[in-house]
Amino acid sequence: MEEYTSPGRRPEVPGLSPDDVWAATIAALPVGAPVSGEVIGRQPFGVFIRIDGLPEAVGLAEIIAMPEGMGLPVLGARIRGEVLDHVEHNCQVRVRLHEAGTAIE
Repeated sequence: MEEYTSPGRRPEVPGLSPDDVWAATIAALPVGAPVSGEVIGRQPFGVFIRIDGLPEAVGLAEIIAMPEGMGLPVLGARIRGEVLDHVEHNCQVRVRLHEAGTAIE
């Protein structure tokens, strides 16, 4: 496996348009909301996250939004943080990480 990977396309949600899915994501995850999830992609600039309870949502935690000295969590690691922002053009939830756990075995 490559060191850095990107997540696959967002899954389709039967019966909902992409706009409906994005609106539901924003409603479920307002700025400041706590989030947890699994690291599904790594890039030099940060990690992509599958957010618990919202498998259609993609989170992004950039390295500037991680605790000092944390480093990039590994693929499969469990993370916790809070919603910083919503990025409309690519339907991503920006996340500030509080901690990363161990990789899922």
